[in-house]
Amino acid sequence: MIIMAVNAGSSSLKYQLLKMPEENVIASGVVERIGLPNAVSTIKFNGDKKQKTLEIKNHTAAVETVLQILVDFGIVTSFDDIAGVGHRVVHGGEKFSDSVLIDEEVIKAIEEVSDLAPLHNPANLTGIKAFQEALPNKPMIAVFDTAFHQTMEEDAYMYSTPYDWYEKYGVRKYGFHGTSHKYVSQRVARILDKDVKDLKTIVLHIGNGASICAVDGGISVDTSMGFTPLAGISMGTRSGDIDPAIIEFISTKENKTIQEVMNDLNKGSGYLGVSRVSSDSRDLWDAAYKGDEKALLAIKKQSKMVADYIGAYYIRMGGVDAIAFTAGVGENAPNTRELIVDHLKALGAKLDPEANKVRGQDKIISSDDSKVKLLVVATDEEVMIARDTLRLMQEK
Repeated sequence: MIIMAVNAGSSSLKYQLLKMPEENVIASGVVERIGLPNAVSTIKFNGDKKQKTLEIKNHTAAVETVLQILVDFGIVTSFDDIAGVGHRVVHGGEKFSDSVLIDEEVIKAIEEVSDLAPLHNPANLTGIKAFQEALPNKPMIAVFDTAFHQTMEEDAYMYSTPYDWYEKYGVRKYGFHGTSHKYVSQRVARILDKDVKDLKTIVLHIGNGASICAVDGGISVDTSMGFTPLAGISMGTRSGDIDPAIIEFISTKENKTIQEVMNDLNKGSGYLGVSRVSSDSRDLWDAAYKGDEKALLAIKKQSKMVADYIGAYYIRMGGVDAIAFTAGVGENAPNTRELIVDHLKALGAKLDPEANKVRGQDKIISSDDSKVKLLVVATDEEVMIARDTLRLMQEK
């Protein structure tokens, strides 16, 4: 069975075509700069890469372009070969604790929580509607970034703000990267040959966006991102946790609106803000090795924040069996992993320096005498989307 996993952005459309249940990737691609006369379509299949520049006016045209490319290159014989489509949806609010088969009621519910993710949910919906138009008789599945974290207990997801804010506006911790955290925690269990229900795992999803998740018995019990992806550890351009009074303070000192300060916290902080060099971990390490103290400070600050969350989640779960590094930085920055683990001596966590050289591959990187298993796990959100799509199609 062929299933398509889709991630629609405001001006992009990423996708993978997978053979299920084998989970083999047949093709993957992206359409970028949608709405412009010089949009770019890229597809990879059979070890080859094809790229084309063309005018793509909207997401409907992007979907039609992608489907036609799949036929033109003989990747599928016709649109009918695609059994179903799984769509990444960033925010499901409290309405969705699992992936769901999309119908009009689901679309309405996604629209209702779009004010919680105004940059993402409308774009995700645009992709869904475009595929519904192109493949009207195929099942469409919504896979939510927030769903995995709906198992958090009230003391984990509530803020100590006026309860009216929660009742009226849904102000609470939601958490994100749920699809990645779910995939990685399940993959850790497979690598360690354990039942996921018997493991206490902390997943470190560290990329340009970053979040930490405590997974106890396969269930998310706490996570670092909050009402929005701004909370938690510092990231590429996001500040992570700060004293909220700073917002009013800077607004007054620099004569900025709240929106302008929030933009600074989302797009001008983190690696970029502290280092003044870059939002990319690789650039920071290059600068740090050349003696740039601010670049090193940006990395060290994030590493400390990661360790702080690990300590808190160790206590929350009453221990930890495994800590998994994933996403762009987590999978590919041995030096950052080393810096983080250096904070974890109290847990008895020890790296194997040789094993830690790995990049982008699943591997146990802890030493034999480490009290906690340390792993690198290559996340695969598309496979998780395809799995949920297949499961819900079979339950239909």
